[in-house]
Amino acid sequence: MTENNLKTKKIISLGPSGRAVAQPMDEGLLDNFYEHLTMERYANVQYFSIYLWFQERDLDGFASFFLNESQGEMEHAYKFANYFVARGQTVKLNEIPAPVQSWDSIEDLISYSFNMEADLTSSLQQLYSISERISDTRTNVFLDPIIDAQTKSEDEFAHLLGKVKFAANQPSAILLINSDLKKK
Repeated sequence: MTENNLKTKKIISLGPSGRAVAQPMDEGLLDNFYEHLTMERYANVQYFSIYLWFQERDLDGFASFFLNESQGEMEHAYKFANYFVARGQTVKLNEIPAPVQSWDSIEDLISYSFNMEADLTSSLQQLYSISERISDTRTNVFLDPIIDAQTKSEDEFAHLLGKVKFAANQPSAILLINSDLKKK
């Protein structure tokens, strides 16, 4: 290499995993990302637990809905883990609590699920806000479609909660909702 080429050669930054990175990640943002990843993984396990609860009661429409939600949350966790790797970070997996497995009513269960979705939305919005404040455009671009999908999911749970509240624990109404969910 000539002396001129050495002067123009850029030093390449490496992330904690040893992977080349174009823009390092802010530590505060990364800590918040790890917390969000834990929330996604917990939602996956919680929705799987709810799937089992409905399976045990032969409400296969509700069960199918929650199995799909469980799989969706795991897909979200994959996306976040892959994003960390792409940004040269080590993926940190925090411990997740055991899921809730007993419920007094379907309404309580759906309310709990709605609140989890609302918390996930708030967490994503916080990540977006932090990345915007520190001018991490890569993260904003990554989060845009995820926030859009999360907002739709939150709306879907609000709609389901409204139906279940209206059903007022009447078995025939719950069976109709179950049948509607089975068609999806």
